[in-house]
Amino acid sequence: MIAREKGSVSILAAGVMVALSVLCLGASDVARVLSAAARAQTAADAAALAAAQEIALPGGSAPNEVAASYAARNGGELVSCDCDPGAPAAVVEVRVAVGRLLLFGTDRVVTARAKAVVDRPG
Repeated sequence: MIAREKGSVSILAAGVMVALSVLCLGASDVARVLSAAARAQTAADAAALAAAQEIALPGGSAPNEVAASYAARNGGELVSCDCDPGAPAAVVEVRVAVGRLLLFGTDRVVTARAKAVVDRPG
């Protein structure tokens, strides 16, 4: 073994450990974003269905208030609601905070849209 080659495995091992650490942080960020996207879609679906039900069978509340309530129950924030009384469909957009990511630092949010068609009884 040549004297100048001693320790080269240590440097390679350290480099591999750094690369694996970065990959783990990236995988964690991707998992958090995908989880938030699923929560956003669930909140948007629930808000759109609740607004459509309020349009079809009015219960005394405004459809956008009902949509906001259902979005909040599912961890989201209602961004927009095209759900006027008498409308043929309820279209909502919901935002969910992802939070601070490990690699990309700043706070992120994801949005989701959902549409529910109103089928009036009768």
